[in-house]
Amino acid sequence: MAQLIEFPIKAATRAGNALVQPLRSAWPVHSVDDYGRDPHLISALAPLAKLRWDVTVGGEQHLPVRTGALLVCNTRRFSLSTVYAALALSEATGRPVRFVGRPDIAPVGPFMRRIGGMPANQANLKRLLESDEQVMVFPEGAKGFGKPYSERYQLQRFGRGGFVEVALETGTPIVPVAVVGSEEIYPKLGQSDAAAKLLGAPYVPITPTFPLLGPLGLLPLPSRWRIEFLEPVDLSEYGPGASEDRSLVLDISEQVRGSIQEALYDGLLKRGPAFL
Repeated sequence: MAQLIEFPIKAATRAGNALVQPLRSAWPVHSVDDYGRDPHLISALAPLAKLRWDVTVGGEQHLPVRTGALLVCNTRRFSLSTVYAALALSEATGRPVRFVGRPDIAPVGPFMRRIGGMPANQANLKRLLESDEQVMVFPEGAKGFGKPYSERYQLQRFGRGGFVEVALETGTPIVPVAVVGSEEIYPKLGQSDAAAKLLGAPYVPITPTFPLLGPLGLLPLPSRWRIEFLEPVDLSEYGPGASEDRSLVLDISEQVRGSIQEALYDGLLKRGPAFL
């Protein structure tokens, strides 16, 4: 298995893994690729996802057929919305789609690896892109997946542009992706700081259904989705040394962010009501 840079494991992570060990044992690893992705599990999950979501996908012509691509997405990282976005992207492209992020909630980490998730850092991202993989990143980070429902689809800052640096160094095209629908499946009304501290998670959301309905409240709401692949940002005119130009990196990052934000507003109008 390929060497990846991991995050330190917290006590909560070890406890969470112990809790889900019986579930992992019930779903044995058939065959995983060099990075731990299990295609059998992906195949089993795909039809289940289709039962819950109404999805429209557009712009597939913007995706490279054989070479790698850096898919820059607005949807929340390492959550059920991420799982579905990855499944939808894999189906649209006919190729595995990997995603990088921090597995903050303990029981989710091993499962995310099985469906293509990776610990987020530039070394892992560069290694994947150099192998011509399709990799999905979420530059909003914690600010994006923790924002309240009232701020849905309002993109946060894209950090320091680390994804642009790696794209420049590897010569990989950046494909902006606008996902409408992910921010309605868990409408965040507030959060429990005490529960987050107990679990070692960045936050534990309070939604219209959780914790009111208990475990059932964790089920995602069946929102209507619209996924749009936008025109790629071609970086072929720049050399690897361009990644050291902070002004260029930030300009490209803001260009990508602006195109996604505009597409989100357009996608919301085209989609109409979030629920049927």
